[in-house]
Amino acid sequence: MPSTIENPTPRPHPAAAFATTHWTVVMRAVRNSSPEARVALESLCQSYWYPLYAFVRREGYTSHDAQDLTQAFFEQFLEKNFLRDVHRERGKFRSFLLASLKHFLANEWDRKQAQKRGGQAKVFSLDAQTAEERYRLEPSDAMSADKIYERRWALTLLDHSLAKLQREYEAAGKGDEFEQMKIFLSGDRSQFPYAELAPKLGLSEGALKVAVHRLRKRYREILRAEIAGTVSSASEVDGEIRYLFGVVGT
Repeated sequence: MPSTIENPTPRPHPAAAFATTHWTVVMRAVRNSSPEARVALESLCQSYWYPLYAFVRREGYTSHDAQDLTQAFFEQFLEKNFLRDVHRERGKFRSFLLASLKHFLANEWDRKQAQKRGGQAKVFSLDAQTAEERYRLEPSDAMSADKIYERRWALTLLDHSLAKLQREYEAAGKGDEFEQMKIFLSGDRSQFPYAELAPKLGLSEGALKVAVHRLRKRYREILRAEIAGTVSSASEVDGEIRYLFGVVGT
């Protein structure tokens, strides 16, 4: 979605909201060698591979090399000997993941090693065509690799939140309603076409405004929970939200 989606309103956060976070997934994988723990960690990697790919590309690597390096990084990341020194107090998961990638690029592998490793079994498949299509849409200015990564991280969180919201509406049999109303999650409120859309949904203009209010409220809740999952304590959530929205807006 566009970067004009409104910033979630700060509010108190119960400790229970942190029962399951990205850090929780990592720490369970460190302690537990079960297939379930491995699958959960692989799913996390699958969700966040593109921001890392974009970082590697902006560092000057070709598309082919970036694919191999990103794949090789995640292969190493999923090894227990790589994760064994991970501590929750490392803070933000996005910072930990990027620092791990930088260490990997600088000290662990060179391009030829990554290419050789890339020819072996992969933990998951990177969609090369989609990756490059997305990368061509990145700003062509002098934005640093770190800023590209952070911007893509923030947009990935927005995408995940929107997808979850859509699934909720579809599960409630309101998929068509969601498709019609999702335009209200971004843009200038003064331009929202309430009068035009209300008849299409069989609602009065007032009822549509109530439905949109609920949509936006639920979206903010989902996005807060998504961001909460990437930090190690409730006290970091509001600062992370402000920072990521600032990154998206640059």
